[in-house]
Amino acid sequence: MSKVASLLSVAMLLGLCSIAVQASVSVQEAQELGTVLTPLGGEKSGNADGSIPAWTGGLVKPPTPYKSGDHYIDPFPEDKPLFTITATNLEHYKDKLTAGQVALFKAYPDSYQMPVYQTRRTAAAPQWVYDNTLKNATSAKLLEGGNGFSDAFGGIPFPIPKSGVEAVWNHLARYRGTHLVQPLNEATVQAEGSYTMYRYKQEVMFNYYDPTSNFAQLQNVMFHYFSEALSPARIAGGVNLVYETMDQVREPRLAWAYEAGTRRVRRAPTLAYDTPGDTEGVMTLDSKDMFNGSPDRYDWKLQGKKEIYIPYNNYKITAAGVAYKELLEPGHLNPKFTRNELHRVWKVEGTLKSGARHLYSKRTLYFDEDSWQIVLADQYDSRGELWRVSIAYLINYYNLPTIWSAVDVFHDLQSRRYVAHKLDSEEPSAIDFDQPNPSSDYFNPAELRRRGTR
Repeated sequence: MSKVASLLSVAMLLGLCSIAVQASVSVQEAQELGTVLTPLGGEKSGNADGSIPAWTGGLVKPPTPYKSGDHYIDPFPEDKPLFTITATNLEHYKDKLTAGQVALFKAYPDSYQMPVYQTRRTAAAPQWVYDNTLKNATSAKLLEGGNGFSDAFGGIPFPIPKSGVEAVWNHLARYRGTHLVQPLNEATVQAEGSYTMYRYKQEVMFNYYDPTSNFAQLQNVMFHYFSEALSPARIAGGVNLVYETMDQVREPRLAWAYEAGTRRVRRAPTLAYDTPGDTEGVMTLDSKDMFNGSPDRYDWKLQGKKEIYIPYNNYKITAAGVAYKELLEPGHLNPKFTRNELHRVWKVEGTLKSGARHLYSKRTLYFDEDSWQIVLADQYDSRGELWRVSIAYLINYYNLPTIWSAVDVFHDLQSRRYVAHKLDSEEPSAIDFDQPNPSSDYFNPAELRRRGTR
């Protein structure tokens, strides 16, 4: 497993020098935020038949007795499935499923299922994120070619999107706290169900959401990132440091690695686009976090909204004590730990630009309207055939609060293997968002040797 395997790839472009080519929305349009629309841009109202309720503020308080660092407690323990989608009744629900979801039913007809629960619109964010999002709506600007944006900070840059690339930036710039420390495990599951677990510890400082900073102070760095390999023994002691640049076309992300075997710190090569994530060829680096890095190799088309059954409020997946061997089944996660709900999603299609190089000729991304998190992604090969399907099993991290994935799963339909990323249910503690922010010189290459042990 290489140094890129645990990379929490979350990038955005806040170009400082490029020429702005598309302005923000009008003041009149922005006034819809918090009235007709949620503060982050979703529709406040429910759907016609009430199966999607109105948004009433989301989930903003942890349930008792949760405390920071604990595994997240299911706030809806009494909820039961309304029905379960299977290969047998698939045709009845097909109009509310994506091509990737349908493909998984066809690939695993005897075992793949989607339990569907009551829809709970739990998405929420702090008030200061809402306030910044409102400011961004009238100030944020796409930069040349859509390969960056400027004049936004601390919130969603384009809460009322006019183009596909704006929606992509909303995902890349969404809120996930300011500073986090997290146990992070990753397994590549073979077709017959065997797997090897790789354990890491990661630490991220999201400069873009540092309340003491501002856009002018970012200096083209979106976040600083440490990853330390813990096991198996052959990778233990390796440490990576990443500066995720905001304008990756102008200045690619910077990376350094400490290798315990040589006890040397060296600059790592640029890690982006379709570089293999070293998950045995199952996924590309820019597939992590559903999509990360520069969007410059694709033409992105905003195709409107759809009502889709998507993973939401998946607290069973991350509950303390859930055994990986029970969760990781051949072909897919054990359906009894999953929860799906009917939500509205933005659909964005990315088509590879003429002359650009990438393994994927097309990507279809589905964004939760209430959070801008990409929840489903379908990736197509050079022949235009559906190849890989990515699924983010979302929860509300209610101590922030924010919507983010508890576990990400990346399916390869051709090899019948998948990668499960961010597993933590067997860890003694979960993600911690409450550590004090480190000093400005904490994330630097000199720290790698000190951290790297074997």
